[in-house]
Amino acid sequence: MFEQIKETTDFLKKQIDFTPEAAIVLGSGLGNLGEKINIKKSFNFDDIPNFKKSTVEGHKGKLIFGELGGKNIVALQGRLHYYEGHSMKDVTFPIRVMIKLGIKLLMLSNAAGGMNPNYKIGDIMIINDHINMMGDNPLMGPNDDRLGPRFPDMSEIYSKKYIDLAKNIGKKENIDLKEGVYVGVSGPTFETPAEYKTFRIIGGDNVGMSTVPEAIVARHMGIAVFALSDVTDLGIANQVEKVSHKEVLEAAKKAEPKMTKIFVELLRGL
Repeated sequence: MFEQIKETTDFLKKQIDFTPEAAIVLGSGLGNLGEKINIKKSFNFDDIPNFKKSTVEGHKGKLIFGELGGKNIVALQGRLHYYEGHSMKDVTFPIRVMIKLGIKLLMLSNAAGGMNPNYKIGDIMIINDHINMMGDNPLMGPNDDRLGPRFPDMSEIYSKKYIDLAKNIGKKENIDLKEGVYVGVSGPTFETPAEYKTFRIIGGDNVGMSTVPEAIVARHMGIAVFALSDVTDLGIANQVEKVSHKEVLEAAKKAEPKMTKIFVELLRGL
């Protein structure tokens, strides 16, 4: 895999004339945040060596280089998911490439189902920890020491420094931010009432089908991680309702301006 990462990184470095300081992964319904970026260069996933294609509605499948918040950044406008049939290594391959391009901070976003009874649709949650219920791990198999250690520490997978900065931005901008634990599942089904109940019992505040593998790989390679989760549906006891992907996308779009504000102000403070 190291050789593929190098091949892809070398390909991209020949096309751009700056080193990105941070990377942003734009999750379901949040792809339009990419329109705020002063784009210098963009690539379709299909045109990048060793990249797989995203097949999910709401994920445009583009790698964007540009400026946001006064900083040079790279953004995934769309991500790969385990439930699409990609391996964990394929899902996280773009993350490893962006790290090799020189980023120091990985910023993740997603749409998720809220399980905390204090949450409502439209809330934004800062992820301060996660529980991996995906049944797999991107670090399974032989370890390549050129990428990271065999047994990486996960005691602070989401950076406390950037969590504190985001809280201060939220107060300043009058944005109500929740904070909690994200449960990562494989999907593609939405959760059953019993699953929502179980995930809440074990300590989860919301649940989704991404983010966890990306965060693990970033920490494996020693990069700081910050993540925001948009509560687009509810799995609270006695409040579980039918939900569709279309409804999730619509709810995510409403929260997009607030999430954009947090990301932009965090970048300004780098």
